Amino acid sequence: MTTGARGQARIEEPTRAQRAVARRASEARATIPHLELGTDVDMDPLAACGRASHALTGVIAQACALALREHPRANAGYRDGRFELYPRINIGLLIESGDDLEVATVFDADAKPLAELTEVIADLRARAGSLTQPERSGATFTLAHHQDTGVAWASPLVWTGQAAAVAAGAVREAAVIRGDQVAVGPRMAITLACDHRILYGPPAARFLARIKELLEHEPS
Repeated sequence: MTTGARGQARIEEPTRAQRAVARRASEARATIPHLELGTDVDMDPLAACGRASHALTGVIAQACALALREHPRANAGYRDGRFELYPRINIGLLIESGDDLEVATVFDADAKPLAELTEVIADLRARAGSLTQPERSGATFTLAHHQDTGVAWASPLVWTGQAAAVAAGAVREAAVIRGDQVAVGPRMAITLACDHRILYGPPAARFLARIKELLEHEPS
């Protein structure tokens, strides 16, 4: 323990996983020029489905995956002065494991129907803390969903080797404009962060707009 003006502090050694997160986060913020954009999504079609949290995460993951298929620069990375465009769309899902944070990979997310995608996400969350190294590797894009914490919006972190990441906030009641009408309805904020060396403002905005468009239509 150490003492001082802050009182007697208890020293805790970070776990191996926490050291890895600290290293990757420091590297990402120090070396990647982040550009952030945000928008609100009208969630009325999804709210009518009465979906559970893990099911809603599946819907968001599917929307991201399909948008990534149409915007290959978002499913890429900047490395050694070159653009790396990845043929597979593997979404890294941020999940908690006690005090640790893991990135669980949903491989080929664009090729999975929604029901399968939801099952995969539920399984990864259920096994948090015991995932294998391959299950924590190979992500080409990162998604953080904050529905269970009630956070309205968050600023995502772009990991090294990826071009973009999305954070989705909790669904909340807010003003919704539908045509010429203004009503109160369920809304969700989504924030896109991207590596501005490879994904510039206008294409990043189009990518985010496509995710929004996909979410505002009832998924299949």
